[in-house]
Amino acid sequence: MDFILLLAFVPAALALNLTPGADMMFCLGQGLRSGPKPAIAASAGISVGALVHVTLAGLGLGALVATTPWVFDVIRWIGVGYLMWLAITALRNSVQDSRVKPLSPRLAFRQGLLVNLSNPKVILFVLAFIPQFVDPSQGSVFAQFLMFGGVIAFGGFIVNGFVGIFAGSVGKSLTGSPKFQRGIGYVTAAIFSALAVRLALLERA
Repeated sequence: MDFILLLAFVPAALALNLTPGADMMFCLGQGLRSGPKPAIAASAGISVGALVHVTLAGLGLGALVATTPWVFDVIRWIGVGYLMWLAITALRNSVQDSRVKPLSPRLAFRQGLLVNLSNPKVILFVLAFIPQFVDPSQGSVFAQFLMFGGVIAFGGFIVNGFVGIFAGSVGKSLTGSPKFQRGIGYVTAAIFSALAVRLALLERA
């Protein structure tokens, strides 16, 4: 890989990681709801999902999502349904119990992975962004896809993880208040609902 291209890619990827988006909001919600460790696990799940998208894009399957509307829509609506289910679950738990039940890191990881995989915009972004830095003369295009994707995934894990840790620390410091705990459930449900609406309104262009 061209070292100059890599130097140009790292700050571009970091700027993308620092831009607030669905992944960051999801980790924020998980941190508020369950604490720092599940938030870190959710961030790890999102990063693994991003690597899956990068692999698919590198294999050429991203073009299928980009050019076949029904594939894009199927993935998108699966994501909308899953996020709404998470929102309803969080809301129901907060109504039934004043204390929000925290997620285990394993479940938070799985939720982060599924939320990322069910967002078709990720693979379209990878398909549009990474090829700008790929140089076929440097060797395997697929290997370069994976390396650049690894940089994005690692940066996202760090940034989203810190957001989740901060949110988790705030939530943990106020766990003694039942009203605050109930409020966390409402806020988490609102975040998941907003992400679902955002995904529902998503367009391929």
